[in-house]
Amino acid sequence: MDIQQFAQLIINGIAVGSIIALAAVGLTLTYGILRLSNFAHGDFLTLGAYLTLMVNGMGLNIWLSMIVATVGTVGGMLLAEKLLWSKMRSIRASSTTLIIISIGLALFLRNGIIFLWGGKNQNYNLPVIPALEFKFATLKVPQDEYYKFPVIPALESVTLKVPQNQLLVLGLAILAILSLHYLLQNTKIGKAMRAVADDLDLARVSGINVDRVILWTWVIAGTFTSLGGSMYGLITAVRPNMGWFLILPLFASVILGGIGNPYGAIAAAFIIGIAQEVSTPWLGSQYKQGVALLIMILVLLIRPKGLFKGTI
Repeated sequence: MDIQQFAQLIINGIAVGSIIALAAVGLTLTYGILRLSNFAHGDFLTLGAYLTLMVNGMGLNIWLSMIVATVGTVGGMLLAEKLLWSKMRSIRASSTTLIIISIGLALFLRNGIIFLWGGKNQNYNLPVIPALEFKFATLKVPQDEYYKFPVIPALESVTLKVPQNQLLVLGLAILAILSLHYLLQNTKIGKAMRAVADDLDLARVSGINVDRVILWTWVIAGTFTSLGGSMYGLITAVRPNMGWFLILPLFASVILGGIGNPYGAIAAAFIIGIAQEVSTPWLGSQYKQGVALLIMILVLLIRPKGLFKGTI
């Protein structure tokens, strides 16, 4: 693998890592605050992508389509909270029961998407934009110089092609992450969310409106998840199983970054995204998901609690 191919894979990995980071934030918040391992999270990501596709197909521009899709995805999560999760909390359902229900919800969402939009790959209605080209020089040792001393390197011109959509994805992800940081550190609801994540019963006794915190948790999780799905559609085709194939990297990011820690999940998402893409020349694209699992296992053997401290 030459330096040009390696650099191209790094760029692709950063774009994929941005999407995993957004969705992983929502997943880690729901676990950290609600203690819910939501296996339907990836399918809510898919729902966000398909709602964007639907609204964009009606003639609305892609940015307004993302906003409308976010509202729809948040609405879907709040509906699931009202019909499922609040009732399960009231009867103190076990974590195993919650996992089984979330898998059932994932299957319901995925088959509903197939019923409404079909199973074929689809794309947003966007104009074709040429990729940006970045040229730089690097040193290369000619093959006939490997066994000579002194080695005389030569300058080689390298051209990287970066799709503009990937730059947009990275920019939007950074903006969303900065907004999350401000919300968690500088607002009353953010401080309340951190308190509930540490100890729900103590937070309730202290006068914190836990129901309001739960509502905001779903709003934030739905917003980030929908944006992740919408942006994933910018760099690849929209398909019914896109979220299901991301669920392993999502959980790997959450566990690797420290369960309940959104900042750790973001850092782990970029590590996993880059590692997955860089591994493709040797392992092939069909084993990218396994790379996420392998990284998670290797790190947890050394740091069982993940790279960072858990909870918000």
